[in-house]
Amino acid sequence: MIILRNIIVVLLFGLFGCNEVEQNKPGLKTKNDHEAIRIILKDLNDQSVSLEKYKRKVIFINFWATWCKPCIEEMPTIAAAQDSLQHAEIIFLLASNESTDQIKEFRDNHHYKFNYVRIENIEELNIEVLPATFIFSKSGDLVFSEMGYRKWNEKDNIDTLLKIINKND
Repeated sequence: MIILRNIIVVLLFGLFGCNEVEQNKPGLKTKNDHEAIRIILKDLNDQSVSLEKYKRKVIFINFWATWCKPCIEEMPTIAAAQDSLQHAEIIFLLASNESTDQIKEFRDNHHYKFNYVRIENIEELNIEVLPATFIFSKSGDLVFSEMGYRKWNEKDNIDTLLKIINKND
């Protein structure tokens, strides 16, 4: 019985998320198991992305991979949310720890208007399933984190984003 339960749990993880782990170094602080973690991002030209430049904006970071089916299925909903919130004080970043060439190839084959970045220290964030999303308030506090697929363009999710955007920190 326990073996059957364990097999079901493993299958559910396989169906609803993608496992991912990779590199390390010291950007934006998050609280994770009471430790300050720093998110280190680079753009596709291998330049450091300072999240300080987005100060006073909400930062939506979606962690994804080119091989992750739920990640790819989630992208149109993120694109729709980004379009509907284009005049709001929010920045959308899509972060993968894959090679720059892999991300660029994906970008060139999919016509989303995303700001793609590389995450340099994903393992420090304890992300066990992709896709995963972190949302930081205008003051830089982690106010939302979730692992797994979500339809970001649904009204309840847009309302959640607007609530975070409109909150005075």
